[in-house]
Amino acid sequence: MADQRDIVIVGGGPGGYLAAMRGAQLKKRITLVEADRIGGTCINYGCIPTKYLLHQTKILKEVAGTKTLEGPVGEVRLNWPKVQQGRQTVVDQLVKGLVFLLEKGKVEIVKGTARLAADRTVVVRTAEGEKTLVADKIIVATGSRAASLPFLKPDGRTVITSTEALTLPEIPKSLLVIGAGAVGLELGVIYRRLGTDVTVLEILPQILPGSDKESVTRLERALKKQGLKIMTEMRIEAAEVADGEVTLRGVGLKTNAPFEYKADKVLLSAGRKPNTADLFVGEPFLEMDRGFIKVNPALETNVPGIYAIGDVIGGKLLAHKAYHEAIVAVENASGMSRTVDYAALPASVFTEPEFATVGLTQEEAVAKGITVKSGVFPLQASGRAMTMDATDGLIKVLADESDKVIGAHVVAPGASEMMPVLTMAVARGLTLKELDRIIYIHPSLSEAIGEAALKANSEALHILNQ
Repeated sequence: MADQRDIVIVGGGPGGYLAAMRGAQLKKRITLVEADRIGGTCINYGCIPTKYLLHQTKILKEVAGTKTLEGPVGEVRLNWPKVQQGRQTVVDQLVKGLVFLLEKGKVEIVKGTARLAADRTVVVRTAEGEKTLVADKIIVATGSRAASLPFLKPDGRTVITSTEALTLPEIPKSLLVIGAGAVGLELGVIYRRLGTDVTVLEILPQILPGSDKESVTRLERALKKQGLKIMTEMRIEAAEVADGEVTLRGVGLKTNAPFEYKADKVLLSAGRKPNTADLFVGEPFLEMDRGFIKVNPALETNVPGIYAIGDVIGGKLLAHKAYHEAIVAVENASGMSRTVDYAALPASVFTEPEFATVGLTQEEAVAKGITVKSGVFPLQASGRAMTMDATDGLIKVLADESDKVIGAHVVAPGASEMMPVLTMAVARGLTLKELDRIIYIHPSLSEAIGEAALKANSEALHILNQ
């Protein structure tokens, strides 16, 4: 016999578990279905373990690069097995904490693979057999997975995705990275710090495609100084895996010259695909676009009562976007009325320096016909950056002709931590003067935000207004 729920959530990743927690607060009977571990890709195989490895390798880089230390610095190295053990410990603690909170909220967790039926039921294949859940409302949060190339499929050994890259038992001597997005750059940085020869190949004209050109050009320069080999406008046309080695061949679009690169491993980080291929019992009945589920501003699909959130609906594939959507969707499923607005959706790449962004890029603003005011404050003029020996970066603030802040882009240590004030500025439509009139701590990197706002009107106090 079918079992009735108020809301069934399919997928226990960032959006799924948060929707379950909020639904429990609203006193709804919630069932969360997850085939793998609670926390999904983000906590288990993505965001969290990546940041752990970035932190550990950053310590190594800083010790090796500090000019004021004495002693055999060259002998310092990471205990890689211990690092991997630490990574898993952090992940396990977070997952355990999430499960504890869900259970305290009386959320039922069903372990299994779920499929949707047209009569608003969820059929779950569990270890004990098939289970059918009838739901008043359904929230789909099945996430995404790494995309592959037609001629290059992951094998988990030589051709790897981000999942395998985080758990390699040995550090490769050489690594080819396909795609210069956030995943490719972060993992490239990790292994370059460990001594791996890293080459990043990107088909588009710049790293982090779609980002503010001036800002990512500064970031690319900093990453190349750290030893990453970054090649843009490189179209890969063929691949060969033999004898534990991979060979990539293609054409450089700048010169139309052929290229060939070889390495121990290749990382596929050229985009992601939505997890919808096995989502339905029978034919798909939700409207989709290239596999992504289509939703309205309330995050409801074409079928009333079925919502979708996170990577599975496309857009920017960010965990915090899924968090925000989770609250909107579950509250709407509980009878409230909310919509999503992505105008002030921040993003960050956790390289060193970090890159963080919110709102329009300068190129997007110009394309919209906006008369753009741009204020750039270089970290070379920041006292705090000088004390950190981290002057390769900038803070850039964009405003329209009325001085309303429409975008901001930061290349700096801890750039992600500076974004809340800039996100608020874009979301609330603050003016340049209002952004400058915030009192920033001195000495800090964040005080450059006010200077960048001043510079947009040629009123900066700590750099020339030329």
